[in-house]
Amino acid sequence: MNIGLIAHDAKKKLMQNFCIAYRGVLSKNELYATGTTGRLVEEVTNLSVHKLLPGHLGGVQQLAAQIEGNDIDLMIFLRDPLNPGQFEPEIVNIAKLCDVHNIPLATNLATAELLIKSLDRGDLEWREIYRG
Repeated sequence: MNIGLIAHDAKKKLMQNFCIAYRGVLSKNELYATGTTGRLVEEVTNLSVHKLLPGHLGGVQQLAAQIEGNDIDLMIFLRDPLNPGQFEPEIVNIAKLCDVHNIPLATNLATAELLIKSLDRGDLEWREIYRG
């Protein structure tokens, strides 16, 4: 499965801790992330991450294009809800694309954990058929 990772600055440490906690599950999948998030995840987990551009330089749009191409199976976008103004367009666009392509999207830690546990149990295997 291809997993997309984005974390706003206020959530980058949380993304690192999440990836440390679920390293075993994540290691069995392909990870795609905006540049800074990907680098920070790699540093603490030693996981291989396909790093795109930093989010503010087009990385979010690159991940959006992968979602639009139905090349992402699960998206974790840890957003900063306390500063929604500057990020609102990218959040709305990612959510819209995930909805169009039936890609599970987590925007907070609780949902991210549910999705990763579901992935580990095999509950997301339908994505392979849907994507195919």
